[in-house]
Amino acid sequence: MSEPRWSIDDVPEKPGVYLFRDDAGAVLYVGKARKLRSRLRSYRRPGGDGRLLIRFLEDVAASVETIVTRTEQEALLLEDSLIKTHKPPHNIRLKDDKSFLMLRLDAEEFPRFKFVRAHSPRNDRKSGEASGRARFFGPFASARSLRRTLGDLHRIVPLRDCPDSVFNNRSRPCIKHQIGLCAAPCVGLVSRADYERLVERAVGVLAGDTAELERELEERMRSASAQLEFERAAGWRDRLAALRRTVERQGVRPGDRVARDVLGLARRGADAVVHRIAFRDGRMSESRSHTFRSELPDEELWHVVLTALYGGGARERPAEIVLAAEPSELELFLDIFGAEVRLIVPASGERRRMLDLANENARVALSKRAAQAAFEESALEALSELADLDGPPEVIDCFDISNFQGAHVVASRVRFRGGLADKSGYRRFRVRGVEGQDDFASMKEVVGRSLRRGLEEGDLPDLVVIDGGAAQLEKALEARDEAGAWDTPLIGLAKARSERRVGGVTKGAVEERVYLPGAHEPIELARHSPARLLLERIRDEAHRFAITYHRKERGKLRSQIDSIPGVGDKKRKDLLRRFGSVAGLKEASVEEIAAVPGIGPELAARIREHLEEPRT
Repeated sequence: MSEPRWSIDDVPEKPGVYLFRDDAGAVLYVGKARKLRSRLRSYRRPGGDGRLLIRFLEDVAASVETIVTRTEQEALLLEDSLIKTHKPPHNIRLKDDKSFLMLRLDAEEFPRFKFVRAHSPRNDRKSGEASGRARFFGPFASARSLRRTLGDLHRIVPLRDCPDSVFNNRSRPCIKHQIGLCAAPCVGLVSRADYERLVERAVGVLAGDTAELERELEERMRSASAQLEFERAAGWRDRLAALRRTVERQGVRPGDRVARDVLGLARRGADAVVHRIAFRDGRMSESRSHTFRSELPDEELWHVVLTALYGGGARERPAEIVLAAEPSELELFLDIFGAEVRLIVPASGERRRMLDLANENARVALSKRAAQAAFEESALEALSELADLDGPPEVIDCFDISNFQGAHVVASRVRFRGGLADKSGYRRFRVRGVEGQDDFASMKEVVGRSLRRGLEEGDLPDLVVIDGGAAQLEKALEARDEAGAWDTPLIGLAKARSERRVGGVTKGAVEERVYLPGAHEPIELARHSPARLLLERIRDEAHRFAITYHRKERGKLRSQIDSIPGVGDKKRKDLLRRFGSVAGLKEASVEEIAAVPGIGPELAARIREHLEEPRT
């Protein structure tokens, strides 16, 4: 099993959902876990967890995204929602909306909660009432969790749970009334108005509005305890515990279909993270963190965040934006949004649970950022010591060469600043002065071009990393000296195969070696050392950037040459290998083109004529 490209370094040991994505960002697989880090670690062990899709994730998965939830039940519900949204190809069991149970409360004289599957018109018709008058609560991940919730609810609010056939034919209260689990409306022991108040209290509990009821139960528990009525106190204590279990519901699937963005915030010093969770059509459609630095107070910070996210029409505005505090200059936002958007600061209920979920994900993202910053700092210090630099390198450039069977050579330069990718410093190069496949000469050309421009613009890096061994480094050093950038340090980074014994078995391993100017032997980097992990990340990004550019250019080449009658795949490769690029081919004479094996004078003239035609 080769080393996967995705990392689990920043994944927390919390319940949640993980999404494997490919290079294009498409979701390949969605899973849930009680402990995210442990679950993802199992995929990195040889053989994974035994599923056939592991080999696919090993080869194709480029990244893994995690969303933290409060409970494993929330993770299960969110997994189901994300599978329906993304339809990942490697989730074999795609559940429909009937996967989860719900509670339905019909519009009756003395209503009761009933077990149903997902909200549908058929369920409304079964209630015997007009569609839409029934109220639904849930969903719940399992019948066990639903029964536990309903049992706890009856201990707090004594509603009936018997079917109409029993309710309409009772002449005396059942045992549930005697133990305080039913108000016995069947025999008139509670008025309709009082029963309606019990129903509304139950609805409030399921909606999460429990603060008043919690205070009442706590007062009764303390009062009974003060009067030494410990059995009664224990009863109120149990009801209080049941209430808290009941409201431990999912915050990832709302009970409505309102287009809603929930913005969580976490801060540590000047570092801040806003985590945005978008709900559309009753499902979570997006979960993303935005990191920045700011010392503004929360109210002013929210003003800046809302302007950045929704100002200027850059993003579709939802019907509701849920956040922890009102922004400063609230009237300005109300004037801009008008009746289109409502800003809501919830104190309790379903929106509060959604906000808690967003806040938790913001805290996790902030912790990741802090851990990443500490790692980058230690990695840069280790790299400084390794390369004998004056201090940690703030700006690091890395070069990589890419070619197609010796033809059409291109190169990339990626720039990392403070250990993080700086996309503004990325550059692409077409190798112009090298005939055929010569990676050493190509490296010399692009490094020289980059350093000369850096000298002119005062933009030289603190360290240059060459993707290659001693020979590539030597050519890069020649380019540096010819450019006059003598003070710019360079190192080479190359993979090497090695063997090591694990448990008495010899296994092959890939090691990373650093080549330093003037050193006779390379330095082998310890596995999982900060310097190695940083250098690998930089080199892999340079390789990705070069490959992406080369594929784009290769597509252009094919579109220009493949349309020539008589030029197939082999002849195209031979032409590009001989002339290096379409530009080089355009500059060649008919005789030079005809000299390429398999072309001949007639086809050479046709190629020449085709390339001289103006392109629209």
